[in-house]
Amino acid sequence: MDTKDLVLKTLKESESPLKAGEIAEKAGIDKKEVDKAIKKLKEDELIESPKRCFYSAK
Repeated sequence: MDTKDLVLKTLKESESPLKAGEIAEKAGIDKKEVDKAIKKLKEDELIESPKRCFYSAK
């Protein structure tokens, strides 16, 4: 499973929006990798940001 899939899976399993650092902690991956994945997922419109710096799966 690549980082993008892992980030998306983590967000889908969460009941509330998460910050990048929280995603990294739950998924057990580096925050820099999470930031890259978030950028790509936002471009693909698979995640949204309900408030600044928090992300959730659509």
